[in-house]
Order: sequence, then C-alpha cells, then structure tokens
Amino acid sequence: MAERNELIGEFLRAAGWGGAVRAPLAGDASFRRYERLAEGTETAVLMDAPPPQEDVRPFLAIARHLAGLGYSAPQILAEDPQAGLLLLEDLGDGTYTRILADAPAGAAQSTEHDLYALAVDLLVDLHRRPADQALPAGVAAYDAARLLDEALLLTDWYLPAVSGRPTIGAARGAYEAAWREALGPVLEAAPTLVLRDYHVDNLMWLPEREGIGACGLLDFQDAVAGAAAYDLMSLLEDARRDIAPELKAAMWARYMDAFPDLGPGAAGRDAFETQFAVLAAQRHAKVIGIFTRLFVRDAKPDYLVHIPRVWKLLEGHMGHPALAPVARWFAEHVPAELRRVPEAGE
Repeated sequence: MAERNELIGEFLRAAGWGGAVRAPLAGDASFRRYERLAEGTETAVLMDAPPPQEDVRPFLAIARHLAGLGYSAPQILAEDPQAGLLLLEDLGDGTYTRILADAPAGAAQSTEHDLYALAVDLLVDLHRRPADQALPAGVAAYDAARLLDEALLLTDWYLPAVSGRPTIGAARGAYEAAWREALGPVLEAAPTLVLRDYHVDNLMWLPEREGIGACGLLDFQDAVAGAAAYDLMSLLEDARRDIAPELKAAMWARYMDAFPDLGPGAAGRDAFETQFAVLAAQRHAKVIGIFTRLFVRDAKPDYLVHIPRVWKLLEGHMGHPALAPVARWFAEHVPAELRRVPEAGE
C-alpha cells in the first residue's frame, strides 16, 4: 500500500496536482478506487485501477471515442496506463441515482421522466449512427462465448450458494445448450456500440450542457459491439431500482417512435422485441451470479438485497417463445424454493 501511495503521489505531482486536497469517492463492484482532488477552485477525479486486476486502456479508448461523438464522457487530464492511474474531468456529484433520491415529492415523477427521456434520446442518437461511426476500432464483439460466460455465472456461483453443492456437469451443460439456442436472434442483430452498464448509477445530470450533452456517462470501459436492444434494456430493467410500468412503457415508446422500422407492425419490431427479451434474461441471470459472487468470494453482501428484484425481472421474460429452452431448464433445476437470497454459511 505504501508503494502504491508513493506511485500515486508521483503521478499527481507530474500532472500538476501534487498539492491537491484528496477525498475518497464512492467505489463500485470492481477493484477501482476513486478520489476527488481539489486545488483552489479546480477539481478533478483520480481513478486508481491497480494492475493486474484492472486495465485502464479500454476506458481510455472508449472515453475518447464517446467524446469524439459529442457525448459527455469525462475528459482525460493525465494518464499512466501501465500504473493503472488516470486523472479525469470531474463531472460532479449529480448521478441520476442521487438526483432521483433528492427530488422533491411533488416533482419526483416529472424529474424521473425527464432524466430517463434524456438517457433514451442519447441511445437514439447513438443507434442512428452507422456502425463504422458508432464503433471504435478494435472493440470486442458481444459474441456467443462472452454472452455464455456471463450467463454461466448463475450456475457457477448462485446455484451452488443456494443448493449447498456444486452444479453438476450435466446440468451446467444443459444450461449452456439452452442459452446457445436462445441467443440465436441476438447474434443476428446488426452491431452498434453497447455500453453494457447503462443505468442510473452510471448516468450524470449535467444541466449546464445542452441537448444530450446533459447526460454524462460513467463506467463504460466494458463496452462491446452488440445488439442495440441491450442498453435500452439495461436502462429500463435496472437491477438496483424499481421502475414503474408506466415509465417503462413511455420510454419504450419514445425509443420505438424514433425508428420507423420498429413501429407497430414494422418488419424489425418482432426481432427487436425478441432481442430485448433474450438479452434481458441473459443479463438478469448474469447479475444474479455476480451479486452472489460479490457476497461469497469478495465478502460484499450489500448487493444481495437486489436479488429478489432481479429474479422477478428474469421470470418476467420466461414466457417469451425464444426463451423456451431456458425456461424449461430453470423449471427443472432452479425450483421456486431455490430462487432466493443466498445466506452466509450455505
């Protein structure tokens, strides 16, 4: 730790922030750590992402790409990728999560609508761009291998935690086979940039900026090339926050209205709805596994409170025809009594 602190001090001095006052900021579910630096009236954010657990190069690439498209990703003020240190523009404290929590009761509904509408409009702008503009060079594909690895977090972490025994190979193999069948429509989608964690914790309200620039972006280093439905789904089926059906319906309609080929009866509508449902189920299965892993492996139980919500979201898609093989697997291997929050000592 002392060696790391000395390295950070050298980095800040070289960047001209050696005399700054440093204060910790809230972390996330990764190994990254953040500090706000203040020097006079100027502020910046230090990202401490220690190798080998973290690699800041994807963040740098995607941040610069998003900024080049005119979106409000933090500007890079200084960098030492080998050391895992970045100095970033400070976008403030106005995350969507905080703004929604602090909204006066009488204005909460309109504030929520406006924030979500802005986030949807940013996705519309991104998804209207041709792939060669939307996608940065070298971005990884959200391919079958990656999607399956994520879905398997449920069998590898959650199911053992609630059943008290490892998932047997045959059950795991059947789970993977079910997902391979279900993911077909997703893999056929025309690719665009998928930010992957596009939800209120990672969106900022920047009222001093105009248009979609008022929507600040965080935590996008895992971006990939994949189906457009993914980020809309991530926004509207938030693992950490209940979203009223009326709001979800309004934002769904707002997005659909922006694309003529997604209108009622249009050729692309059924395909998009199928991709949304399959990706939602895949993400919810992944998140249940991740939240369990954070508890079991990393001693971070705070995320367990969200598991009942995520199960409800997952179950809400099991009736879609494209998910029939996955639904059959869950019915056989994860009965209702196992769809619960893992407990210590299991």
